[in-house]
Amino acid sequence: MDAAKPLAGLKVVELGTLIAGPFAARICAEFGAEVIKVESPNGGDPLRKWRKLYEGTSLWWFIQARNKQSLTLNLKAPEGLAILKQLLRDADILIENFRPGTLEKLGLGWDVLHALNPGLVMVRLSGFGQTGPYKDQPGFGAVGESVGGLRYITGFADRPPVRTGISIGDSIAALWGVIGALMALRHREVNQGQGQVVDVALYEAVFAMMESMVPEFDVMGFVRERSGNIMPGITPSSIHTCNDGKAVQIGANGDAIFQRCMRAMGRDDLAEDPSLADNAGRDARRDELYALIDSWAARRTQAEVLEVLNRAEVPASKIYSAADMFTDPQYLARKMFLNATLPDGKAFKMPGIVPKLTATPGNVQWTGPTLGEHTDALLEHLGYSREDVQRLRKEGVI
Repeated sequence: MDAAKPLAGLKVVELGTLIAGPFAARICAEFGAEVIKVESPNGGDPLRKWRKLYEGTSLWWFIQARNKQSLTLNLKAPEGLAILKQLLRDADILIENFRPGTLEKLGLGWDVLHALNPGLVMVRLSGFGQTGPYKDQPGFGAVGESVGGLRYITGFADRPPVRTGISIGDSIAALWGVIGALMALRHREVNQGQGQVVDVALYEAVFAMMESMVPEFDVMGFVRERSGNIMPGITPSSIHTCNDGKAVQIGANGDAIFQRCMRAMGRDDLAEDPSLADNAGRDARRDELYALIDSWAARRTQAEVLEVLNRAEVPASKIYSAADMFTDPQYLARKMFLNATLPDGKAFKMPGIVPKLTATPGNVQWTGPTLGEHTDALLEHLGYSREDVQRLRKEGVI
C-alpha cells in the first residue's frame, strides 16, 4: 500500500470481466486501492484473449489489469463462495458487471452482503440496470450505445449508423461507476458508516452524455439525426481534407475565433459580416461556410493549414493515429506513455495515468498478472495453510 496515493487503504474486490467492471477497478488500482480481481480458474477473464495477443496473452490485458492481484476462485464450489465472503468482510468496494440476478443465484445478493459488511459499497454495472422490464436482457456496450442514443446520431445522414472505434459505452459506464463509488464512500464517511448500491446501466451512462437531445425533442419535437463530421447547431466545426490527402479538424465556432479564422483565410469580409457575428447566423449559412473552408484547405498541405490557423489561434489539429501520438511532444511532455516490460522481458509502452493529480498522482506498479498469480499469497493472508491451498487447488476450488 502506498500512502501517498488518494485511494490508499481502500480494498476493492472485482468480480467483473471484459471491459466496464475491470476498467472501473483499474482506475481504483492506479490511484492506490488494493484491487483483488477474482477470476474463474477455467481461463479467467476472457479479455486475456481479446484483440492482439503476445505470447498468447492480450496486450490489452496488461493494461486493463495493471496493479491488480489475480485470485482464482470457483464460485460454484461452496468453499469458493466462503473464501469470497471472507474477502468481502473487510472490503470497501465490490465491483461486478454480471447480468442482474447472477450474484443473487450464488447467494450473494445485496441483503446478504450488506449484512456481512454494512460498510460495503457495491458497484453494479449492467446493460439495463438492476430494475425495469429490460433488466434481464444481455446488454454489452454496443447495446448500451444504441439504446442510449449515441449510435443513432453517429455517422452520415445517407448511410446507416456506425460505431466508434472503441468500446466507449463500457468505458463511460466504468467512469460513472467510479464516480458513484467515491460518492458512496463520502456518504459512508459522514453517515454512520453505511454502504449502498451504485447501480449503473450502460444505456443510462451513454444517455447521460447526450447533451440537449431530451429538451430539444420535448419542447420542439426535434429529433437529432446523423450529421457526419459537423456539429449540428455549432458552426463551423468539422474535418477538412488538404491537397496532400491529409485531414484537419477545425473548430472555429466561437464568435471571436470565427473572425480570426476568416481573416487568416483572407476573408475579412466574412469576419466583419454582421449576419455571421453569432453562432445562429453562422449555422444558418453552414453549407456556404463549410464549402469555403473545404476549398481553402484543399489548396494547401496539412502543415500549411495548421501553421496558418495555429498562428491565428484557431483550434485546429491533424487527426492522430497511434503512430502520431508516439512522437508528439505534447504526449511526451505529459508522460502519456509509460515504459513497462512484458513477462519475457520485452520492453513496451502503455498509456499513462489520467487524471494528473499534483500531490497524490497515480502510477503503475505492475502490469496485468498471470491467472491466479496472487492466489496463494492472498489465501495465506486469510489464514489458509500451504496444505489447505494445495487441497483447494486439487479440488478445483482455486
